[in-house]
Amino acid sequence: MAKSPRAWQRMLSGRRLDLLDPTPVDVEIEDIARGLAFQARWNGQTLGDYAYSVAEHSLLVEDILTRLFPDIAAKWRLAALLHDAPEYVIGDMISPVKSAIGPGYAVLDDRLAAAVHLRFGLPAVLPAKVKKDIKKADRISAWLEATQIAGFGLDEAGKLFSRPDPQVIRGLRIELRPPLEVRRAFTARFEHLVALMDGRASAG
Repeated sequence: MAKSPRAWQRMLSGRRLDLLDPTPVDVEIEDIARGLAFQARWNGQTLGDYAYSVAEHSLLVEDILTRLFPDIAAKWRLAALLHDAPEYVIGDMISPVKSAIGPGYAVLDDRLAAAVHLRFGLPAVLPAKVKKDIKKADRISAWLEATQIAGFGLDEAGKLFSRPDPQVIRGLRIELRPPLEVRRAFTARFEHLVALMDGRASAG
């Protein structure tokens, strides 16, 4: 009888996360922050001396979501921060690769996202309105990244990602930071949003 291929990954926290059957108990924010801080967006094809990480992108998306919807609940801001959390184990793939892989990637991503959400007090599946709002912030971040660090011209980026409202992105400049600094910033933001959800912190 053929032995089944290994489908779990050991994390530095000591957890073993089964990619095919992930459970919330095996999800730790330290593992997510570390993994995302080392995952390069745009396949590393960005300007600067450091890779533009998924953790940095996630911080940007949460910021943009809050600019778009200033009164949005802290739990949905947390969902925005964690919107790419599955990539801490399956990596960041550019859209053309996801299309080539097909629906299997989305199934894996959805399972991991559900485990992450449940681990941190969010619904396994986000409300459609929340997903749409986060996606809007995600597309705005993609436009910013494309034009500021990925070498896209304004016209090209506008066709691919839609040019955002200048008021929403006013003052937003992408600054590349070393992984340790980004990891700490991501973890601190996570802790702040959880404190907001629990009523232990004020908005900000």
